Amino acid sequence: MSETGTSSATSVLLIDRTPTHWALTLNRPEKRNALSADLIEALLAAVHEAKQAQVPLLVLQGAGANFSAGFDFTDFEEQSEGDLLLRFVRIEALLQEIAYGPFATLALAHGNNFGAGVDLFAACRHRWCAPQTRFRMPGLKFGLALGTRRLAGLVGEGNAYSLLETTATFDDAHARGIGFIQGTATQEEWPALIDKTSESTLSLPPASRQFLRDLTRDAAHREGDMAALVASASAPGLKERIRVYRAG
Repeated sequence: MSETGTSSATSVLLIDRTPTHWALTLNRPEKRNALSADLIEALLAAVHEAKQAQVPLLVLQGAGANFSAGFDFTDFEEQSEGDLLLRFVRIEALLQEIAYGPFATLALAHGNNFGAGVDLFAACRHRWCAPQTRFRMPGLKFGLALGTRRLAGLVGEGNAYSLLETTATFDDAHARGIGFIQGTATQEEWPALIDKTSESTLSLPPASRQFLRDLTRDAAHREGDMAALVASASAPGLKERIRVYRAG
């Protein structure tokens, strides 16, 4: 943590606040940083706080062996389909807050990452990962449309279609080749990368940074993306689709 910064923690999210950036660290290493309801709400609260504080740069990373294993399916059998739907809606709300927020964003991934965790990574403007990082997005296997249009905007329609249709695992080399990441850096190099991204962000005045974000991110599809998520998650048999997917 920077000497000029302050930090706070919940049981699931670490927040390191400095004048130039806030670092949000997913802190469920025993669950591979799977997105539980508590973690989703903690992230949403932190993002809203960052907006109010006019933070120039948000950095997202994960504690432990990876960035995020995606949606937390723990005890999903005991939850109602309505409860599961709400959690997916809150994830989409989080992705939109990050994708269209008034701050620059930098995601740093490592290890094996899945589903909504990859969508969270993809929602950020700057995306780097450690060597040998792997990604997979299997949501369509149980009929969930989450982050699809944002992925297509990053890697092109053809690449997105192929990744989502096959639900193939892809590594950092493939990710860089299709534009999913800007590059790789070891975790030891991440502090320097954060400093470089922060310096680049602050090289523009606040008004110019806002224009840059607004004019290079099409927010016209926000409502459609949420509608697609709700339609896919609320279709009858969500729990059975999840059960079949996990059994397979």
